[in-house]
Order: sequence, then structure tokens, then C-alpha cells
Amino acid sequence: MNIIVTGGAGFIGSNFVFHMLKAHPDYRIICLDKLTYAGNLSTLEPVMSNPNFRFVKADICDKEAVDKLFEEEKPDIVVNFAAESHVDRSIENPQIFLETNIIGTSVLMDASRKHGVKRYHQVSTDEVYGDLPLDRPDLFFTEQTPIHTSSPYSSSKAGADLLVLAYHRTYGLPVTLSRCSNNYGPYHFPEKLIPLMIIRALHDESLPVYGDGLNVRDWLYVEDHCKAIDLIIHNGKVGEVYNVGGHNEMANIDIVKLILKELGKSEDLITYVTDRAGHDRRYAIDPTKIHNDLGWLPETKFADGIDKTIKWYLENESWWQPIISGEYQNYYEKMYGDK
Repeated sequence: MNIIVTGGAGFIGSNFVFHMLKAHPDYRIICLDKLTYAGNLSTLEPVMSNPNFRFVKADICDKEAVDKLFEEEKPDIVVNFAAESHVDRSIENPQIFLETNIIGTSVLMDASRKHGVKRYHQVSTDEVYGDLPLDRPDLFFTEQTPIHTSSPYSSSKAGADLLVLAYHRTYGLPVTLSRCSNNYGPYHFPEKLIPLMIIRALHDESLPVYGDGLNVRDWLYVEDHCKAIDLIIHNGKVGEVYNVGGHNEMANIDIVKLILKELGKSEDLITYVTDRAGHDRRYAIDPTKIHNDLGWLPETKFADGIDKTIKWYLENESWWQPIISGEYQNYYEKMYGDK
């Protein structure tokens, strides 16, 4: 089985590469990644010498490069993680999100059609559903929840989702689609909430919290997400959407305080900053469908997952230290410095 994994040098993609090589040692995994700011080749260092792994640097929007790779590898399955994914960056520069997340997806699907791919899987996000009110804990996103986006990022992902389903209906492309809640775990890029707070707390720097900090997210340990996608690409029904959630709802401020407690740091480090434009209040996924159809449930409780995540960042400073200098530090100052 040959599987092309796009965006495999990023956070979730790299964890999926590790999972697949371990769970299916006879599979060939080909990673296609542009290596933008969030793609880190050092992340893949543990598998670079694996004879069943190949890395290719290319942009999913580059039709010639994508077609050439498909011709060489003749993939059975394509799993598309490649995406611009940071909401703040999408507010600053929407166009690159439209190019990568929508045009790039169409390029991959055209190649999949041309080369007879048996399964194209699109990795999406619960953010396409918009948000839920804080005072209605009984409400959850299901696969039937209407799309109601809030940011250029989520709009670009929703556009890609609709395109994927249209390719299935129009061309008969065998697709599946998953929408996940917020992931956390090893190799998470330092601009995202959990690693940002861990790293800044370690340096006794201020921890910027948007608005009142009461925005709620449903947190999913990245390894559990990878197992879900593994199930979907092998056993999921073609043309179906599957919600993948962790049943771990936490307010942002509570996560920040938990990290501080675990690291023995003072809550005085917390600084409230001007809220993000269009900031969604609550996400929560109902994963009943994937549980009933494929038997999947999240295995990692948040208390265990956050403990493992903090420990990983403490033990892997050599991975994140080079990232937080230079361009990233300039970006941080732009986003939070004067708020």
C-alpha cells in the first residue's frame, strides 16, 4: 500500500506519519510538504532513514510537481493535511489560505482522479461549523450541523470540504472527510495555545490570553486523531463525513492555569489582551457517528494528555528553541506585543 501524506512535516501530519509507519510497517509512506514556517523537516528526522518512507519538498498548488510525484509513486491513498491553519494569520493575510486550502486541494484531487487513487481523504476542522453558545452545554456539532464560518481560515477549509464532496458527486472520486476538534501533543507549532503557554511560562514571560479567556475548545490528543484517520481511510464509507472529537472541553484560561500549576509558575504571568476579531466562543464535537460506524473513541484523557505534552516540551527544547527565534519572534510581537 502506497500512501501520500501531504503536510506531513507539520504537527498532525508528522504524528500521522509516525503512527502509520508503526501500525503498518509494510506500507510505503510518501510525505509531500512545502516546508512553510510550520513545516519542520527536523520533526521527521526519526523516520528519514526508514526504507518505507520518502520525503518530497513541493507545494500542493504546483500541478506539475504533484502530477510527477503521483506518476512515480502511484498512490493507493492520499491523506491531505497540507493547509494554512492559524486563524490569526488568516486575518492578516487571507489570500494564501484560499490558495493552499482550496486550490491546493483541487490540484490533489485532479491528480487523484488522473492516477486512479482508491481513496482521497481530506482532513478538515470543526471550525467550519462556526461556534456554539457557552450557556448551552447540551449542544454539539454533528455531521449535519450547517456550515457557518467565522474566519478566512475556516471559510477556506469549508470551501475545500464542499469541493471534496462535489468531486465525489461529479466525478465519482472515492473521498472521505474528517472534521476534528483542537489537537494537542508532541511537535505542536509554538504559536498555538498550549505550546505557546508552556514555552513562555518556562521563560517566565507573560502569557497572552485573548478577551476574557472563557472561550471553550474540545481538545483531542493527536495520537487519538491519527488512529481515527487510520480507521477512516481503511474502513470509512466513501462520500461520508466523520466528526472526530475528544470529549475534553476546556476554557482557554483553565488550560493556561493548569499549565502554570504543572510548571510551578505564578498566575501573575497571565496577561489579558484584546480579543481576536470574530473569536468563536465554544467548539464541541459529537463523535457518535465514528464510534458507531468504526468503533473509534478517544483513548487519552486530557489530564494524561496535557501531562505527556508538557513533559515532551520539557525534554525536547532542541526541537522548539530554533523555532521561537527570528521570524516567529517577530510575528509574536506583531500579534500580541501592543495589545
